[in-house]
Amino acid sequence: MRKKWTTEEVMAIGGGFQPPCVLMAGAELDVFGALANAPMTAAALAKRLRADARAMRMLADALASMGLLNVRGGRYSLAAGVADVLTETGPRHGLAMVRHQANCLRSWAQLAWVVKTGRCAKDVPSIRGAAADQASFIEAMDEASRSLAPALVKRIGPPPFRHLLDIGGGPGTWTIAFLRAAPRTCATLFDLSHTMPIARKHIAAAGLQDRVRFVAGDFASGRALPQGADLAWISAIVHMNSRAQNRDLFRKTRAALADGGRVLVRDIVMRESRTAPASGAMFAINMLVNTPRGGTFTFRELSEDLRAAGFRRPSFLHKGEGMDSVIQAMK
Repeated sequence: MRKKWTTEEVMAIGGGFQPPCVLMAGAELDVFGALANAPMTAAALAKRLRADARAMRMLADALASMGLLNVRGGRYSLAAGVADVLTETGPRHGLAMVRHQANCLRSWAQLAWVVKTGRCAKDVPSIRGAAADQASFIEAMDEASRSLAPALVKRIGPPPFRHLLDIGGGPGTWTIAFLRAAPRTCATLFDLSHTMPIARKHIAAAGLQDRVRFVAGDFASGRALPQGADLAWISAIVHMNSRAQNRDLFRKTRAALADGGRVLVRDIVMRESRTAPASGAMFAINMLVNTPRGGTFTFRELSEDLRAAGFRRPSFLHKGEGMDSVIQAMK
């Protein structure tokens, strides 16, 4: 029997933006970091964060109503576990991802205009500024992948390799996972120059700096990719591109690989209906509002594009329901 929607259910979806907005404002203003060491009144918190006192009290009360803060005698403190996940030094921190999601929210709010015009949303920097937003995005990619990467690399093998080329390697999370899984290997991490300090930090913390070469560059430019690897890893990249852009990237990747090498592509892979997995249908909207030509693709589309670039035998190494499907193809 088909579901019959009620007014209450539709209104609940429509009002669902409210708690995320409160959480994201707290993250962008660093309310949680400010309260990490000791409780504070709303007035003291506002002074510490250079914010309006009345508005800060309302925000703190809303955070308390959500259970993220405690309030006693007019003083606010972090609820149990919040310091672990919403401060920069927390052992399970997800602060960068929440800040990145706030940037996404500003784009998603323009969705009707995007659909009307066919142009991606206007970039609206956060209160922290464009450079801080960029850093949050890179760190958010680590937060999204740090538990997934070791498990997925273990699940897919990894295929035998000597030299990994991590294209658009960001914070180095996947380079770390591959090198730990294959101790006698090395890697080249290739990404934009502003990612390199963050990547170097994470690689050094993993004790792998002697096995990684860092090369700054833009895979979307006319420049060739670093040569000589026998395994290329294209992770959460293809959804940012059009199919034509992906074919160009795959051609560059094939040219960079040693003979007999292979490419692995990690991304959301849609079924032919394009409505499943559901997370992929929503992620396509994220690409619609945030990129000029990006989207999500089916296995057939990615296979066609890999073959058009000269790769052979595209196949699934792992078929997942999120950003964890992995397609392999051979040079």
